[in-house]
Amino acid sequence: MKQTMRAVVVEAPGGPEVMYLRNVPIPDMRPTDLLIRVESCGVCFHDVVTRNGVLRRGIKMPVIPGHEVSGVVEKIGPQVFGFKPGDRVTTTQRRHICGHCMYCRSSRETSCNDREFLGDIGLNGGYAEFVAVQQDGVCHIPQGVTFNQAAITSCAIGTELNAVRDVGKVKMGEKVLVTGAGGGLGVHGIQLGRLAGAYVIAVTSSKEKQKIILENGAHEVLLVERGEDFSGAVKEATGGNGVDVVIDNVGSPTFEATRRSLAMGARWIFVGQVTGDFVKLNPAQLFMRDISIMSAKSTSKKQLQDALDLVARGDIKPVITGEMSLEHASQAHSDVETGRSTGRIILKPGL
Repeated sequence: MKQTMRAVVVEAPGGPEVMYLRNVPIPDMRPTDLLIRVESCGVCFHDVVTRNGVLRRGIKMPVIPGHEVSGVVEKIGPQVFGFKPGDRVTTTQRRHICGHCMYCRSSRETSCNDREFLGDIGLNGGYAEFVAVQQDGVCHIPQGVTFNQAAITSCAIGTELNAVRDVGKVKMGEKVLVTGAGGGLGVHGIQLGRLAGAYVIAVTSSKEKQKIILENGAHEVLLVERGEDFSGAVKEATGGNGVDVVIDNVGSPTFEATRRSLAMGARWIFVGQVTGDFVKLNPAQLFMRDISIMSAKSTSKKQLQDALDLVARGDIKPVITGEMSLEHASQAHSDVETGRSTGRIILKPGL
């Protein structure tokens, strides 16, 4: 008889109440897979939009959500090398890549056409006691880094590293705007912007999060109501010029205010999209001001390793505001969806 595990399962899109704790089969392993006993799994807004139906592309339900995973290697496939049972490991957001396409061979495996995003397809995600992940998406956890810290490094830190360093190419002295500054992405984007030598302006709608945003390195915090045009405050904070780079973790709800906040020649990096809404744009509003729109999509293995090194050295401090058991996954989603949480909530199958 096949062994089973406890896992949170979503069978059809809906509110947090559609998440059920079930006994399901332990995931099957491919020859290059590691079976990981999950110690910690971060709760990302991606999990929320997967569960509520806003994100549809690439989703195949029923699904076990969760892609921010750390744990201990339980078993390895026959073609795995460099890992052994008992190793402390963490994963990128992907369960599988092809490993040989033009993207995989140039450290751009986040765009592999065969990629499988962990927690989006079938009963193999981080809200469970075990998860199976291809070795190309796994890194060892450095000494001194906890399971909780390692779990959120790939997404909450690695994706922002991708945006700030590799896509945005933030330079010392530039002015950087971070939207969704109190969330799991934004609060680490602030730290990374500050580490790059930028003057960081953070936008939040939560008065309760102002203190922690400042503690994480923001030079200024703009407290705004949801839907409010904050561009005037940004212009005032930048001597009328606007910002050189935006790390946009929100998307449509702040689109127009963000556009009005841009300096001549600014780089606008999209990282998050919290709704399914579309936006209207006159292209002349961009090209007449030499503005570039780019995106940072998840984290390569190289970026994950770099992010882990930053955490191990203490240059970046993972922001974790709570631990919950799998039984309380619905509450975790509710807290994230309503913006009550700061940084990341961690689900712990062992609690």
